Amino acid sequence: MSPTKARKESKSVSDGGRILEQLNAEKVRWVQLFYTDVLGGFNQVAVPLHTLDEGAFVSGVPKLDGSSVRGFREIFESDMLLVPDPRTLATIPWDPEVGGTVRFICDVRVGGTSSPYDHDPRWVARKTEQVLADAGFDRSYWGPEVEFWVFDSVQLIPSYQGVHDPWAGAGYLLNHSEAPWQIGPAPPTIRFKEGYHRSPPNDSLVGMRAEMCNVLADQFHVVMDAHHHEVATASQSELNVHFDELVPMGDHIQDLRYVIKNVAHRHGKVGCLMPKPVYGDNAIGMHTNQSLWSKGKNAFYDDRDKYAEVSQTCRYYVGGLVKHSRALCAITNPTTNSYRRLVPGYEAPVYIAWSRANRSASMRIPAYHRGRPEAKRIEYRTPDPSANIYLTEAALALAGLDGVKRKIEPPAPVDENIYKLSPERRRELEIHELPGSLGEALDCLESDRSFLRPAFSSSLIDTYIEIKREEQLELNLRPHPYEFYKYLDV
Repeated sequence: MSPTKARKESKSVSDGGRILEQLNAEKVRWVQLFYTDVLGGFNQVAVPLHTLDEGAFVSGVPKLDGSSVRGFREIFESDMLLVPDPRTLATIPWDPEVGGTVRFICDVRVGGTSSPYDHDPRWVARKTEQVLADAGFDRSYWGPEVEFWVFDSVQLIPSYQGVHDPWAGAGYLLNHSEAPWQIGPAPPTIRFKEGYHRSPPNDSLVGMRAEMCNVLADQFHVVMDAHHHEVATASQSELNVHFDELVPMGDHIQDLRYVIKNVAHRHGKVGCLMPKPVYGDNAIGMHTNQSLWSKGKNAFYDDRDKYAEVSQTCRYYVGGLVKHSRALCAITNPTTNSYRRLVPGYEAPVYIAWSRANRSASMRIPAYHRGRPEAKRIEYRTPDPSANIYLTEAALALAGLDGVKRKIEPPAPVDENIYKLSPERRRELEIHELPGSLGEALDCLESDRSFLRPAFSSSLIDTYIEIKREEQLELNLRPHPYEFYKYLDV
């Protein structure tokens, strides 16, 4: 064992012992061990506090059957370990009647060897942090802007002969008091595309969003920056988390998703992170702000640059994002529904371009202030909240770093409304389109995957593509309700 590893393990044991003493003093009864699967699911197993000892924070807890987790292990190699990260201790505020409950976010290890597991998304994020450090960037800061829905209810509509069959082309009825289609007494509604920063009583979720932020801040130790209603009707909302480093921010976003769903559920509603459930209005995104730092200085900032105060390093990073944007979509926009969002007319990016403040570009340099190096960043606008946050941040960092290492110069910035440009003008400006479907995005990833190799194993990429191909096929096999409307009389 190396001296560095020995010091880290010694510190984990020390931290674990101190935390266990604290939890015993507080009469905590249950510990929930959370981990993230390949698709971004936040899974957990609960153990009594007395089953943990100091060594659990180093050697792990043998409570994971990897063959039961999609994208993990085969049945003949399924014994795996969950190693709690002491820094992620949080209090679970609901179900107090069962006794005090806390949770840790865990790293996944291979049984027998206790080595890191290369399909563990959190491990991929950790490796990416090290890749960045080896390249001279000792910090990277991330600030995803997570949008979401909270519906009053989601009802399955019978697809045929009164049979509720969600696998045979059934439809769903979305209910929300704000929605202009809502049946019943006429409450204050929000018309399509008129919800941005609305106030009560039109915005019906001010209190619930504040509750979500309070739970995140008080119980999960997440620093919150803002919450507000977004552009679409039917509750489209956004929570802003204060920027943090790559792995901690991944943890924060997993917590945010968990809290959104649980707080909504406790109000009898449905928290939803599906990108495009509402036809005819804006979908939800996860614009991902990012910057690289070296020795305490923002490597993206240069006050001599007249266009956007960005450094050459920043331009190369943008160049890497431009080059790999189509492949990145397989990770940043990982569902078939994601591509209902990436269409013109709804403020979502369709074209690969960068700009100083242009929201029709897929990448922009926010221009709220000048002369503030701490605020200089790239906002990558393509991702949506169905994405695995650890893999998304890692893939974006590796794409940008590839641009820095290879000195990839991006095309000129575009300060026009790209949606209104002619095809000829877009070709002139070297503006290409994002994939139009999950299948197309997976094709792009298969042909452009080498930039991920520093942190993504080939096995992980192969497994991910295989799972997503199955999802695309499952959709293609089923008749869609709109097909009946269009083709019943052919």
